[in-house]
Amino acid sequence: MSLVKFRRKPWGNLATSDFFDTDDFLGNRLWNRDLLDEEFWNGKSREPALNIKETDKAFEVELAAPGFSKKDFDVNIADGCLNISAEKSDSKEEKNDNYTRKEFSYNSFEKSLQLPDSVKEEDVKAKYKDGILSFNLVKKEEAKAPKPKKIEIA
Repeated sequence: MSLVKFRRKPWGNLATSDFFDTDDFLGNRLWNRDLLDEEFWNGKSREPALNIKETDKAFEVELAAPGFSKKDFDVNIADGCLNISAEKSDSKEEKNDNYTRKEFSYNSFEKSLQLPDSVKEEDVKAKYKDGILSFNLVKKEEAKAPKPKKIEIA
């Protein structure tokens, strides 16, 4: 009898089971170099970051969208949703005796937020400054939290 080095699989007996197909499970995902370029893995996302803060009187929404200008945005409220979209394209061309250089870029996104019933849709205000699109969503009077009432004990 001779000793043979045992190579342990990372998933133990599960990976050698008849009920577990490692090729199907992995599907070469671990070794696919294209996955490294995907936004999910490299931390990049096409959707802008969003912050929502609730106060007694309103909701404050901030959407990070640097590189855009006010005219690039389309904002509307329809069917109880705040719909935000932006689209920007740019192109440059430089002609010289020996070459022509063309550059272009395109960036867009769409975001929809379901508004609570407590928001006054007619009083929604928006502003864009320093790459941040801000919204002030004022609450209806009945939606504001009532102040505590002191009850005297008899």
